[in-house]
Amino acid sequence: MSARILVVDDVPANVKLLEARLSAEYFDVMTASNGTEALAISRRAECDIILLDVMMPDMDGFEVCRRLKTDPATHHIPVVMVTALDSPADRNRGLEAGADDFLTKPVSDVVLIARVRSLTRLKMMTDELRMRAITSLEIGMQAPERSAVADTGKGGRILLVDDRESSYERLATILAAEHTVDVEPNPTEALFHAAEGNYDLLIVSLDLNNFDGLRLCSQARSLERTRHVPILAIADPENSTRLLRGLEIGVNDYLLRPIDKTELLARARTQIRRRRYTDHLRDNVQNSIEMAITDALTGLHNRRYMESHLATLAEQASLRGKPLALMILDIDYFKSINDNYGHDAGDDVLREFAVRVRKSIRGIDLACRYGGEEFVIVMPETDLHVAGMVAERLRRSIAGEPFAIHKGTKRIEVTISIGLTTLERKGEAVAEVLKRADTALYRAKHDGRNRVVSQAA
Repeated sequence: MSARILVVDDVPANVKLLEARLSAEYFDVMTASNGTEALAISRRAECDIILLDVMMPDMDGFEVCRRLKTDPATHHIPVVMVTALDSPADRNRGLEAGADDFLTKPVSDVVLIARVRSLTRLKMMTDELRMRAITSLEIGMQAPERSAVADTGKGGRILLVDDRESSYERLATILAAEHTVDVEPNPTEALFHAAEGNYDLLIVSLDLNNFDGLRLCSQARSLERTRHVPILAIADPENSTRLLRGLEIGVNDYLLRPIDKTELLARARTQIRRRRYTDHLRDNVQNSIEMAITDALTGLHNRRYMESHLATLAEQASLRGKPLALMILDIDYFKSINDNYGHDAGDDVLREFAVRVRKSIRGIDLACRYGGEEFVIVMPETDLHVAGMVAERLRRSIAGEPFAIHKGTKRIEVTISIGLTTLERKGEAVAEVLKRADTALYRAKHDGRNRVVSQAA
């Protein structure tokens, strides 16, 4: 697993030592001798992880970290502070500045590499989401970076899995000052609890009685509903080796007992902030996908989606020997609605029309805005007779109740014409089916509108 590691330290010997350790594990190493240089490299997106010394002449590591984490362009880059300062106050100051971890010199090679690999996996996942979310910005959606920078990491939902009463009572009391905390002392129930609870963070003791805490962490990573929930592991000092194993299987962070109150809260906030940021990225990706295949005005699928999905439905119908019905709907005299009442009224009609269409069809049916005032409905496993009844019910639904326009201050009569056909012959081209339905629609309009015309294959 390769990544670009930026080592920031004003002591050349320290830089060379870390560079040698990381290069031996096939990481690409960059170096900076001061905070200003480190910030410039980070803003150019030239690094994946930053190993940051605290004691530097121009700007100390705490200030560098704070600037990185408050800049929307760099806040997502993991920062590990590597320093000789080992007091709880120093460690907490680093975590409060936004550091993802705080390692004390001399750092074990095993601990260093395990932490870097864990953060590399996290960074690669975040980068993939960020790249996929770029299209969200292009279509006008708001980027989550600024809200992520402003997020305090408080107000999260935490599941604490610990079967020592004295331990979980103390931890829950500490965490409850900033979060909502549920305690699960039964590890065999913890995974079900986690899957149902929509949690922002799992805190798991690795010193459970008669149960392997690492197995629970591994199961949480393999289950779809908990795969992206960060895990903070807690262990006794003699179990530090198992903690390193935990980092390999997907644990995000860890703490050794005795637990410092301030550090626990700081690490919980860090993980919750990161969870919220990645969730926002995933939401943006999902929303951009929805926007790409959905008509913004009506909420129905758009023509692009219909053309790709219709071919699949037709192929499935042919393979299974099942009928497939298709109807093209056109709102009668729609141009006169726009001309007489304005385009806002036309939009009102289109939105309400889409609502009535949804109420008239099944969940498996595909409803799309084909263009302008034309719509297409595709009905799998539906013959011409049944589709004709559905079409007639839909026609009556539109004609039977006036449409409200201008925020309900006026109501107008609206009717539709429908051309209907089915795919009956195996291997028939989709274009031929659409053409046949369009011909039936033309007949419906020519014969006086507000009617359904069927045309068999």
